Amino acid sequence: MTNHIVLFEPLMPANTGNIARTATGTNTKLHLIEPLGFQLDDKHLKRAGLDYWDTVDITIHPDLPSFMESLKDNDELFLISKFAERSYHEVDYTQPERDYYFMFGKETTGLPEEFMRKHSDLALRIPQNDQHIRALNLSNTAAIVIYEALRQQSFPDLDLVHTYEHDKLK
Repeated sequence: MTNHIVLFEPLMPANTGNIARTATGTNTKLHLIEPLGFQLDDKHLKRAGLDYWDTVDITIHPDLPSFMESLKDNDELFLISKFAERSYHEVDYTQPERDYYFMFGKETTGLPEEFMRKHSDLALRIPQNDQHIRALNLSNTAAIVIYEALRQQSFPDLDLVHTYEHDKLK
């Protein structure tokens, strides 16, 4: 069982860098679907990821059809959208034979409408007050969803208690 965060045509390097840090810290694979709104060597992207960028397990896909073709039969894809009816916490993410993919849309327009309509059964949302904000921040949303999956999976291969040994100055 592996978790994956998928970003469809991300525009903001800071969001992608923050998500890359979350991916690294949670042993989650990161997928970026082109075109990207920045260069991968963008200084803002690296700054957001700090010194973790070289540890990110990242795959770049040239387009959405290429990403979809890369999925295997046992993979579970979920589309995260404020327009979904089912909430992200209502799903069981604990099937050991499955990989879980959480796809997030572009910061400005989300996932393509036609794609969402075709796959509406895969859509999940995070409850929010739509009267006061248009949408939650992308990197926050990715963290909320991936940590729910990890919580259900009992945080596999993650330190549940922090030790300071690796933090000590030498």
